[in-house]
Amino acid sequence: MNELFRLLPNLLKEFEDNHKVREAVIFATWRHIAGESLAEHAVPLRISKKHLTIAVANERWAKYLRDLSGQMIFKLNSALSQAAVTFIDFQVDDEFVQAEREKRRGKTFDEDELRELALNQVSPKLRAKADSIKDDDLRYQFLLAAGSCLARKEKMKNK
Repeated sequence: MNELFRLLPNLLKEFEDNHKVREAVIFATWRHIAGESLAEHAVPLRISKKHLTIAVANERWAKYLRDLSGQMIFKLNSALSQAAVTFIDFQVDDEFVQAEREKRRGKTFDEDELRELALNQVSPKLRAKADSIKDDDLRYQFLLAAGSCLARKEKMKNK
């Protein structure tokens, strides 16, 4: 998994004009640097330009994380090897946080099922764009990440 996160800065540079890819990479990086325990209480909601909005369970979490936002921005940008985020807004939205918790606790899939679900979401146009990635492993990891993000978005849209 750490190998995948080392590839994210390259993905961000390669697809800097694609908002969905940018969002997926930044959200994945947030979850990685936040860790499991923080991810229970703070969930990426959206990215607009370089402003990241994080949904938090309550005002106490919002205050706590606002105090740490400078460190979080530094860690995000360091992990991404560029200034991808300049501001983090913490928005209280307990329903969204609870829904994300339930998704993580929901049905679990084995790795083969997850790969298949992700790759089924990749459109021919996205596959064609991914063909410009020379490294085979990086291309495959990109398609998995993009497909996972698209599957998650589709599931959210259907709720």
